[in-house]
Amino acid sequence: MVFQNYALYPHMTVAGNIAFALKMRKLPRHQIAAKVKETAAILGLTDWLDRKPGQLSGGQRQRVAMGRAIVREPAAFLMDEPLSNLDAKLRVQMRAEVLRIQKRLHVSTLYVTHDQTEAMTMGDRVAVMRSGVLQQCDSPQVLYDRPRNLFVAAFIGSPAMNLYEATVTDGGRRVRLGSQQIDLPDPVAAAHPGLAAYSGRTVVAGIRPEHLAAAAADGVAGPALAGDVDLVEALGSELMVHFTIDARRIRAESATDPETDAISEAGEGVARVNPAAPVKPGERCTFAIDASGMQFFDPDNGAAIWN
Repeated sequence: MVFQNYALYPHMTVAGNIAFALKMRKLPRHQIAAKVKETAAILGLTDWLDRKPGQLSGGQRQRVAMGRAIVREPAAFLMDEPLSNLDAKLRVQMRAEVLRIQKRLHVSTLYVTHDQTEAMTMGDRVAVMRSGVLQQCDSPQVLYDRPRNLFVAAFIGSPAMNLYEATVTDGGRRVRLGSQQIDLPDPVAAAHPGLAAYSGRTVVAGIRPEHLAAAAADGVAGPALAGDVDLVEALGSELMVHFTIDARRIRAESATDPETDAISEAGEGVARVNPAAPVKPGERCTFAIDASGMQFFDPDNGAAIWN
């Protein structure tokens, strides 16, 4: 097992921490030394074997904790939020390190985390839990493209999916968000045949920020959504555009943080657009919708509406 708080023995050196389990097994000294050397080489700790944990960085300590697990040659690794104590930059580096080590050793790994980015980038299969109940278990891309329910849809993706109260019209071929009507292209309507049964009723419509593009000056040919721009965050490679529409924003309980919850009753949304887009705070902007990525959910039980 690998823990969040490293759980290293502070009075022992790196070599002593890695070798501890082997000593408890009473393996011969030459075998212990060989295994410690091999493990240290895998983890890039060869030059630090004589140091104690207090002399190491957070990333190095986490690698020592992994080394203590690796040296035992287990059938599976159990990792309990191993990167939570690291700063953001080091966390990104250690994600790659953990993946590299896992691929090299070919050992099945059960990795527990509250960080969806870690789950999506590191997992071959991701199990989304809520209050101890399994919500969905699948590949990261399937969780993103076809969330089974409202909780999974709101949890996966950063920034989070925009979720609005919507009314289905025209036998499931259109949805109304506040005062705006969105015509669903034929392939989208065909992919969500279950919407027909909700005609005239309220559903939850989900649109991811990356599926909203700032429209060109000559307008939009397909589905579009207009909103009043409140804030524009310039991130260099993209713009995060915070906008407001007159549809009610829906909150998926426990899927977002308190700061997000505070705006959940308003019509605020987020679009991720090209940095060259002419978007300014205080103006009204029209966004072209990639309707193929839209999701729809039953407002009563949160289940995705497909068939």
